[in-house]
Amino acid sequence: MIFENIPEDVRTKARHPHEFLLINLITNHILVFVGLLGMAKQEPWLLLTVPVVSIFILTYLVWRAALSRKLDPWFVFCHWQLCARRSRFFIGMIALMGLGIVMILASVGGNVSDLRPGHYAIGGMVMLPTLFSVLVLIIMESDAVHKANISDVPVWLVKKYPPPEDVKAHG
Repeated sequence: MIFENIPEDVRTKARHPHEFLLINLITNHILVFVGLLGMAKQEPWLLLTVPVVSIFILTYLVWRAALSRKLDPWFVFCHWQLCARRSRFFIGMIALMGLGIVMILASVGGNVSDLRPGHYAIGGMVMLPTLFSVLVLIIMESDAVHKANISDVPVWLVKKYPPPEDVKAHG
């Protein structure tokens, strides 16, 4: 739902949570992860930096969204809630992936050198949903940045958090 009279500075603030999440997804989960894959044979534990950094960023986004009701205008608050919902989903995906990897490591007694090609295949299948989620979230968050630019808020958010009287829908 597109709203009228949303000032440029408010639209800019509404883009911030989506931009933070995009930075996490693109920089951390794609660029840093691919860079660390080259070192995974020698130092496999180094790959843990990607989900750890991500959990810190995602936790900040969820925490900041909780504060948004008191700190931000309604339009900005709605975009923080949208980003927090997606952040919570992604935290769940990372947790499921971590659980799968822990189960694989437990099957070999925690000794990474005992992993066999079958373990790597199962590990790839465990990681695939999270990697797919990264790509889908990049598309969704890019769209959310655009929606913040054009003063758009998803209908489900408008129903959950009705706008104040001074904010009018377009049309």
